Amino acid sequence: MAFRCQRDSYAREFTTTVVSCRPAELQTEGSNGKKEVLSGFQVVLEDTLLFPEGGGQPDDHGTINGISVLRVTRRGAQADHFTQTPLAPGTEVQVRVDWERRFDHMQQHSGQHLITAVADHLFGLKTTSWELGRLRSVIELDSPSVTIEQVATIEQSVNEKIRDRLPVNVRELSLDDPEVEQVRGRGLPDDHAGPIRVVTIENVDANMCCGTHVSNLSDLQVIKILGIEKGKKNKTNLAFLAGNRVLKWMERSHGTEKALTALLKCGVEDHVEAVKKLQNSTKLLQKNNLNLLRDLAVHVAHSLRNSPDWGGVVTLHRKEGDSEFMNIIANEIGSEETLLFLTVGDEKGAGLFLLAGPAEAVETLGPRVAEVLEGKGAGKKGRFQGKATKMNGRAEAQALLRDYISTQSAEE
Repeated sequence: MAFRCQRDSYAREFTTTVVSCRPAELQTEGSNGKKEVLSGFQVVLEDTLLFPEGGGQPDDHGTINGISVLRVTRRGAQADHFTQTPLAPGTEVQVRVDWERRFDHMQQHSGQHLITAVADHLFGLKTTSWELGRLRSVIELDSPSVTIEQVATIEQSVNEKIRDRLPVNVRELSLDDPEVEQVRGRGLPDDHAGPIRVVTIENVDANMCCGTHVSNLSDLQVIKILGIEKGKKNKTNLAFLAGNRVLKWMERSHGTEKALTALLKCGVEDHVEAVKKLQNSTKLLQKNNLNLLRDLAVHVAHSLRNSPDWGGVVTLHRKEGDSEFMNIIANEIGSEETLLFLTVGDEKGAGLFLLAGPAEAVETLGPRVAEVLEGKGAGKKGRFQGKATKMNGRAEAQALLRDYISTQSAEE
């Protein structure tokens, strides 16, 4: 028997009964990107309005008696609903589906069926798999290449069929029905139970499928194929949007165009050329800035070397600069008797540091300086450099270096 969500994809709420409830755990991805394990319960209902993930389609979101269902998975002929609140077996409950998510999945899944059928019919491009993504969906085609002209023809054809308002019907066939052999599909799960569900787009396609679908192609509104990408093992990936996703994409694109028009001071048709000009100007400025920084580094090195304070520990901090700037100074000075402590970056924030001088001293002091600056680094041959998160620790680092020099001088 199919679930209620499969028998009526447009149903938004209904009443059923809890069959069982057992303790369970759910692994999820937290807000910090790390895996989290939630404790809760797997609830089984007599029937469900919430689609369990399968057939390339993610699960529905929704509630049972107002309790959030965090995941729905299929186990044989039943669906497991993960909640963090227990529900007593025998209890009559109200199930509600997150309709915006459900309808979005219906549009994307039916859109995939339509694109798959048209691509096969027009060009013999077979679909080997597909993914209903959070922002876009991707169909994997069994071909090493697909032309731009083929993509345009497919897009035109699928949208013509949407405008033709072709019906989409769902039927159930028994496993031994001869018609099953004539229906397109990629096989059944090992734990499949019950009849075979066949989704038919009138005069276009008939396909075995467990997912939720629109009842008429007009509910797809429009399909936009975003383009093609090289897939794995001589496959081609075709990315697309269907229905409300196209409207949201257009809204985002329009917002971006308005913002760029204001920033670039030109019309939409001139955006690309204006950005190219800015990129060229930026490259030239970066090149000139790098040359000036190198010249400055050489000048600073000579000034330090000729300073009356030369010797012992020599320090320099600049807000502007990079690793190359500091290394040029160290190379120009080339001293093996003096400890050179260079830093660049925000005086009260993060930055870069370089310690150069006698190899033994640098090897000893480098890690300690990194620790004082709450950073990390590495070094060899009389040079230690790295990143710092606490640049206001420079005074402490300088004191550490001077103490070391004083101790070494006293021992000599």
